[in-house]
Amino acid sequence: MNELTTTTELQATTPIPPTNQFTDERILTAVRAIQEKKGLDITVLDLSAISSFTDYFVLCSGTSDRHVKAIADEIEKKLYEIKAKPHHIEGYEDGQWVLFDCGDFIIHAFTQMTRQFYDLERLWRDAKKYSFNDPV
Repeated sequence: MNELTTTTELQATTPIPPTNQFTDERILTAVRAIQEKKGLDITVLDLSAISSFTDYFVLCSGTSDRHVKAIADEIEKKLYEIKAKPHHIEGYEDGQWVLFDCGDFIIHAFTQMTRQFYDLERLWRDAKKYSFNDPV
């Protein structure tokens, strides 16, 4: 399978290697949705070689619980537009950490403080890391 070469509008520092084309579309749709709502520190962790429960984590931060909820709303809207309904969404009411379980990838939208506290990048430090520039 060919590696996905990300577009300049996403400004990825490294291309995301796909598990299949449908997964690529959903991950890139989620990243675009996060960028549209000015999400911060967008990172994709490739867990495929070290995890049996999912292939990717998509991580981002918001500046407040309201910002995280706005990011989550946009992610959900954009995924539904491409007929990619998440299996489960949790944490929306609190807005500190909203999780979308999409099966082969999981999206985590955090407040900055919550993201620092749980530090998933450190816990999954053996994963390949792909960072996207913050939106301009």
